[in-house]
Amino acid sequence: MTHGSGGIDFGRRLLILRRFGGTVSTRVDIRSTVVVIALLSGALAVSVVSLGSGDFSIPPLRVLATIFGGGDDIDSMVVLEWRLPRVLMALVLGGALGISGAIFQSLTRNPLGSPDIIGFNTGAYTGALIVILTLNSTSYLAIGGGALVGGVATAFAVYLLAFKRGVQGFRLIIVGIAVSAVLSSANTWLILKANLANAMSAATWGAGTLNGIVWAQARPALIGAAVLVVGAVYAAYRMPLLAMGDDAAKSLGVRAEPTRLVLIVVAVGLTALSIAVAGPIAFVALAAPQLARRLTRSAGVTVVASGAMGCFILATSDLIAQKAFSARLPVGVITVAIGGIYLIWLLAREAKRQ
Repeated sequence: MTHGSGGIDFGRRLLILRRFGGTVSTRVDIRSTVVVIALLSGALAVSVVSLGSGDFSIPPLRVLATIFGGGDDIDSMVVLEWRLPRVLMALVLGGALGISGAIFQSLTRNPLGSPDIIGFNTGAYTGALIVILTLNSTSYLAIGGGALVGGVATAFAVYLLAFKRGVQGFRLIIVGIAVSAVLSSANTWLILKANLANAMSAATWGAGTLNGIVWAQARPALIGAAVLVVGAVYAAYRMPLLAMGDDAAKSLGVRAEPTRLVLIVVAVGLTALSIAVAGPIAFVALAAPQLARRLTRSAGVTVVASGAMGCFILATSDLIAQKAFSARLPVGVITVAIGGIYLIWLLAREAKRQ
């Protein structure tokens, strides 16, 4: 494996990796790679602090020793059994939401094209509410299954309603907003008709929370995330081609509409995974791709950088919820506050540009 700059000026500093005697080469963007490494390192550092935070405080060095098998029994129980599932889910689900947001924003070619805006989160919340309030079930699997079905059904409905000789980004956003408004009204009606205890439980879950996650919930999510990583790799290679336009993609051997449908399925799967585990955590999918794009200074949103930014945002939000509010506040409340500020800035910026 060798590297060089190549004879073409791409306008960015690239590392050219050559394999198999130079017959196969890969371009690596140096700035993007540095940003991704920095974001992941920051997310891991925040996670170490988060593992040591709580009523039983543990210094970072003891946390690291415990992770690598050197802690005592009490530290091992607190770090590995009680706190690690929640912290690990913050990293995994943050990455899933960041990647999902990148796919949707690339497909719609719009920074507002995320699961939060298009309505998939709202549909998943509807599915969970039906299970909690109508079926009177508090089972994790039942609620997660209801959220999964609700999110997928909403995505299918939005896709069909937006389809007209293919799916255009702006039409997908408008239809998604309309469907989300209808489902929000239905959700409000379900909560108003429920008894107080069930309504409070549903409202807490609907805010998006990592509190109370145990290994029984984390293990299936890790397996699901590993499966969806394959789809994320597929998305990483196909998204730039679709971004050039359907005609250009077709000339390069990519069938635009089937590829777009596969990407939507992958993005919906990543969103549904997050919602099934922790509820509809808002604004991570919206903000992560655009923040990553500005740091990497790339022409469009990218899967890897968006996933790394999602990890950092959700891990940091979870730590803030613990340190400032004694872990009683759902992490979704923090992400909404951060995302709301970002959305106001984004809308003001777009209005100024227009």
